[in-house]
Amino acid sequence: MSENQMFSQLVERTRKAFNSGRTKQLEWRENQLRQLIRMLEDHEKDLTQALYDDLHKHAAESLIMEVVLVVNDAVDALENLHEWTKPQKVKKGLFYMMDDAYIQNEPLGVVLNITAWNYPVQIAFLPLIGAIAAGNCCILKPSEISVHTAKLLAKIIPQYLDKDCIHVVNGGIKETTALLEQKFDHIMYTGSGFVGKIIMQAAAKHLTPVTLELGGKSPCYVHNSSDLDVAAKRLLWGKFCNAGQTCVAVDYVLVDQDIHDKFVSALKVHLKSFYGENPKDSDSLGRIVSENHFNRLKSLLSGLKIVCGGNMDESTKYIEPTIVTDVSPDDKIMQSEIFGPLLPILTVPGPQEAIEFINQRDKPLALYVFCKNRTLSNEFIEKTSSGAIVVNDTMVHGGLTTLPFGGVGPSGFGSYHGKFTFDALSHRKSVLVKKQAMESINKIRYPPYSDKAKNQLKWIMKKKPKTLFSKLFFPILLGIILAIGIKMSGLADRLI
Repeated sequence: MSENQMFSQLVERTRKAFNSGRTKQLEWRENQLRQLIRMLEDHEKDLTQALYDDLHKHAAESLIMEVVLVVNDAVDALENLHEWTKPQKVKKGLFYMMDDAYIQNEPLGVVLNITAWNYPVQIAFLPLIGAIAAGNCCILKPSEISVHTAKLLAKIIPQYLDKDCIHVVNGGIKETTALLEQKFDHIMYTGSGFVGKIIMQAAAKHLTPVTLELGGKSPCYVHNSSDLDVAAKRLLWGKFCNAGQTCVAVDYVLVDQDIHDKFVSALKVHLKSFYGENPKDSDSLGRIVSENHFNRLKSLLSGLKIVCGGNMDESTKYIEPTIVTDVSPDDKIMQSEIFGPLLPILTVPGPQEAIEFINQRDKPLALYVFCKNRTLSNEFIEKTSSGAIVVNDTMVHGGLTTLPFGGVGPSGFGSYHGKFTFDALSHRKSVLVKKQAMESINKIRYPPYSDKAKNQLKWIMKKKPKTLFSKLFFPILLGIILAIGIKMSGLADRLI
């Protein structure tokens, strides 16, 4: 049996399970979310070990940025499920006052989630939680590059979750290509823009909606008003966490030229405090995921001025956290997303030049600004466009599930995390329920038309911008009526 036939049958079985209606029941969704939480708690050590085997992640980093983050998202979904799924009443005009009008969230059907290798637990489960909460079935395709995590997910997910509705498919390009031949109701993908285009082309054949998280070059601007030690520590953490293999990691730094040397000195000091004299011996520093990525990163340093780091060990895929200066916008390291522990520093005369530099390039997934001037930070917020902007920190916005996580333009489209995943994987169905009564009012819209009916319809249906008088008229009228009522009842005299 070919992959196409095998996956066609898998999708057909999964759709049959969805059409049975079981996933629409809140009891099923709640049970699956509880089981998912239980699975993560039961296999916490297995998951952190798999992440170490794939990426050399320290257990603390794996828990904070993967396992616990996913558990918290599942708990939020479980606690808010009834609120998210209840009908949402809408405002009605005069013509609809006697009708019921509301928005009903309904599941899309069968969702495909193609994950990335850099956060293989987080990126697998956050979309899955939203899919379950919204009442969908889901086929999960883990990245074959983070092989230990992929094998673990294929083993433990069927032990805890509904085997008819939730499936794990492991494999490489061949299997992913065959999966994309099938018709899904939504595709979520996290990865490169190059593959994102392939996903879109495949989805277009079936008019399948997609959510793409694609990354890009996320800049960080450091203003001369900043506390340089604070800025350095927060920037270094956001850059070298997971060895820089994070879609919202700081990709390059724009620093005011008058503080360049002091800031580079601060980076060196705190980099040493993070990882010691020999970062290779630090258990807090990850490794590059594959030989291909190692060689790609190595090539980016050619001809650059290395002021800190630069040591490598191909046998262990180790690259020391590296800072490079005197970087030109035309250098190879500035042409595409770095996705590794290399940090280019560029100087700018001031904030306006930084804004211009950022706006001349693709819209990034994240933008970071360090400054003590709120007016200046607001200027970056208003004059630039990015998936997110964080002032005086890096990457932490991804942990706040009440904020949407997603890109804009080439950095992706659509968003998820928390309720935003539920929304992305739900159809907001418009519902209008009328009664078979009051036909004397409804008949004015039936032919044959007349000037009288036209004027009546226009009066009932046409909206006009509110004037100050119209805004105040009804509150004043209500106040007058209330005052007259109180006067007539004698209540005012008794109160006096």
